[in-house]
Amino acid sequence: MTRATESIAGFRHVSVHVVDTAMGRSDIEIFAALGGDGPPLLLLHGHPQTHMIWHRVAPQLAERFTVIAADLRGYGASSKPAADDPQHVLYAKRTMAADLVNLMHELGHERFFICAHDRGARVAHRMALDHPGAVERLMLLDIAPTLAMYEQTNRQFATQYFHWFFLIQPEPLPETLIGAAPHVYIERVMESRHAGREAFAPHVLHAYRQALAQPGAVHAMCEDHRASASIDLLHERVDLERGNKLACPLRVLWGELGVLAQCFDPLAQWRRVARDVSGRTLPCGHYIPEEAPQALLEEIVAFFDYRQPA
Repeated sequence: MTRATESIAGFRHVSVHVVDTAMGRSDIEIFAALGGDGPPLLLLHGHPQTHMIWHRVAPQLAERFTVIAADLRGYGASSKPAADDPQHVLYAKRTMAADLVNLMHELGHERFFICAHDRGARVAHRMALDHPGAVERLMLLDIAPTLAMYEQTNRQFATQYFHWFFLIQPEPLPETLIGAAPHVYIERVMESRHAGREAFAPHVLHAYRQALAQPGAVHAMCEDHRASASIDLLHERVDLERGNKLACPLRVLWGELGVLAQCFDPLAQWRRVARDVSGRTLPCGHYIPEEAPQALLEEIVAFFDYRQPA
């Protein structure tokens, strides 16, 4: 367990022990920053980031919601389990989703909203499928379903999302190369997705660099992606074969300058796997919470605060 080096101003910190469903032990700690009062809203970050991706929207959301901004297993200040795991079950999205359902239960929330970006959105997708009673409404930022993106990969996508194919290489190749200069890796990945460093507050970019420099962080990040290219695809294929679709209302948003808009049809892909889908582009690249915070705030309030006057 690692102490968070940065967190969201005005939020308190918790580290909650949850059962590791992959190993059958209660030795996983999930870190979260908590703030506000109202309906519970779980915020999940993307790659290669931490809960700090929400720093420009979380304080305002806390005026309407009980905000829980968590670090995923393997990221930030959450546990980074490592074991002989040829099937990559430790970082299957099913396993990571169970962490967060358990976190919310321990915090007293049996049913909640989720807004999730990138890797966190893949975890949230699985969470809403495996735990439909827990997820009331779901907002996913700048992704299409994992299976669809792998099956429809083209040259442009493979070039700009090179890390998808690099990180899944067998250990220790990516771990060794990234570990030599994790800060270079972070900046290259972010710049490749149309954000540019000016989108990130300096102290937050520093927090991302520090998080990836922690022992075990690079391996965890690689295992997250290895799972997505293996066991997670098996789970998604089973869902398709069984006609298992997301039942809760789903709102999807993606950056008009990003790869998703250029290479995929997000609404069409989500309509294959969900029953109630809406969405649109926002004027930004991949990192929506940091590049277009005001537009995202308006979307979140309209979608999740639907029972109250905005």
